[in-house]
Amino acid sequence: MDENTHPVRPGAPALPAQVQGRALTPAQAQAMAQAQAGPPWGPLDDHLLYTCGVVHDLTQGRLHHRPPLPTTARLHPGELSLASGPAARSTWRALGDGSYNRSSTMAMGSTGFVVGALAVNAMGNASRRNQAMAAAQPRWVVEGQGEVTVTDQRAIFSHPQSWLDLPWNGLATMDLAGPDTIECAFHDINGKGYTTVRLHSLWASLIFVLAAHAAFPAHPRLLTHGWLPPGFEARAAAYGRPCPSVR
Repeated sequence: MDENTHPVRPGAPALPAQVQGRALTPAQAQAMAQAQAGPPWGPLDDHLLYTCGVVHDLTQGRLHHRPPLPTTARLHPGELSLASGPAARSTWRALGDGSYNRSSTMAMGSTGFVVGALAVNAMGNASRRNQAMAAAQPRWVVEGQGEVTVTDQRAIFSHPQSWLDLPWNGLATMDLAGPDTIECAFHDINGKGYTTVRLHSLWASLIFVLAAHAAFPAHPRLLTHGWLPPGFEARAAAYGRPCPSVR
């Protein structure tokens, strides 16, 4: 395994005068200095660098030359595990269907007591109705934390109640909602209709590029390389981490 294809440990860089034995041009030195001036190298950078290695191998037809990485997920014959790590799942859904229990009351006594009791009951019903209406509005609901395994064919989210299998050719839509968030939609095979989910993981960009290459080859973010931050290659070089060409 070489540093072009696997994450390396973060560390404080020293601006090199040469890269792989070649003297830097003034433009390259300036680009590296600008990259160094940014935030320190972190885990997301490691995952992006690894993703660049995978994309490079994929476009060169060498993806299956990679050794499979350890995973507890059950794989199909010939399926290649490429990455795994912690993740969280969110689903775009409502918490209720708008229904609520309407209460009624019978009050006996003075007119003032009866009017007051009925008013309190009406306010209670109104509160329950408003709560039910609010619960019926879709929102992002966190379903739980687990582990995601990324293969050449799909992403598998392992969780006791919110297990998720996302084959690339089964996705209806797919995009990055953030550097560490992949959002996709699909038709649930269990009859739950059209489902939209998010996986929050440092492997979000890897999931995106693999799914895009397989099922969304005209995706604008793939064609413009928008999944990779501008200047990432120079940033990686400034930290002594050569990045394969993927643009």
